[in-house]
Amino acid sequence: MLMFKERRPATRTLRGWAISVLQEAGAIRECEEHGWMQDRADSHARERACEIARQDPPVGISADDAVEEVRDVLDSIGDTCPECPGEPD
Repeated sequence: MLMFKERRPATRTLRGWAISVLQEAGAIRECEEHGWMQDRADSHARERACEIARQDPPVGISADDAVEEVRDVLDSIGDTCPECPGEPD
C-alpha cells in the first residue's frame, strides 16, 4: 500500500528565525537535559541579537518588526527550565 507523508514547509516561522538569532548572539541557551530555551540574562548578548535582527531581517520583514519579534521571543523565555528540579527552600 502506497502511503504519503506530509512534508513540513521549508520556510521557517518568524519566531523560529528570532530564536536562531538569539542563540547565535548567545542571549539564550537550550537546557541540555530537556531542550527548553533559557534566557541567559546577558544584556550584551541581547543587544547583539537586536543588532543582528536590525541589520539582517528576514526577507519581507522590516528591520523594526524583526527587532520587535526578537524582543517578544526573549520576553517569552524564562531563565529556568520548567522540567529541571527546583532548588530546595
